[in-house]
Amino acid sequence: MPSYDRPTTDPHAAAGATPGTDPAPAAPAPPDDGGGAGREVTEAALFEAFGGVRGLVETVLPGLLFVAIFTVNKDLHVSAIAALAVSLVLAAVRLVRKDTVKHAFGGVFGVAFGVVFAMMTGNAKDFYLPGMLYTLGLAVAYMVTTLAGVPLIGLILGPVFKENLSWRTRNPGRKKAYAKASWAWGLILLGKCAILFPLYWWADTTQLGWVLIALKIPPFLLAVYLTWVFLVKAPPPIDVFAEMEAAELAEQEGKAALAKDGGGSTTGRHRRES
Repeated sequence: MPSYDRPTTDPHAAAGATPGTDPAPAAPAPPDDGGGAGREVTEAALFEAFGGVRGLVETVLPGLLFVAIFTVNKDLHVSAIAALAVSLVLAAVRLVRKDTVKHAFGGVFGVAFGVVFAMMTGNAKDFYLPGMLYTLGLAVAYMVTTLAGVPLIGLILGPVFKENLSWRTRNPGRKKAYAKASWAWGLILLGKCAILFPLYWWADTTQLGWVLIALKIPPFLLAVYLTWVFLVKAPPPIDVFAEMEAAELAEQEGKAALAKDGGGSTTGRHRRES
């Protein structure tokens, strides 16, 4: 299973930011054997795309605080305010450290929607409802986009691997891996919903909350692991950014060569005339 410690190589600046390194608009490099640079690039990409350990903490902590406080005092307002406050603190810490804030702010919005729902209905269980509906919608999106030939995980990771949508037409092996990964995400999230939605109707707030917290990380790690397995075995990404840079460089060199040749011809003509 991939390591969740930040890789020293930055490839999605490995995967979260910069994988593929093909310098020219040529055919993709030979498939990686599942180890070495290809493995490191994939691990770093997934780490970056899905937030790593810190992203998991930012996702789990507000909900954990909510259910812990509500279990003790049954006070919806105190529990909701505490959850929202800690999510804002996490986002503020990222801002101060000048880190990427997409995961933290995603948590802030999720918690805020939960707080609004719960406050409007007066039912503490509704704090969890927006997140549950989001999970269900995401599961459907993974499966529908895969059936449509544009698996969602490819749309998410393509820019991170600097391949954009090149995998759709130029890298069929990679498209197949993205399809498998998207099915894995969709089915895992759908299974999670199959557990949570009955509990929403039948269980009390604390029971639902603790089960939801227990199901936060394991399904996510399983989906990330399966994605890693599929991508490590797939052909490497085609770095379309490197291709564009190479094409631009070739164009500039061509213009420079023409200018040089033109200058040489003019100089020769002046010498003959003199």
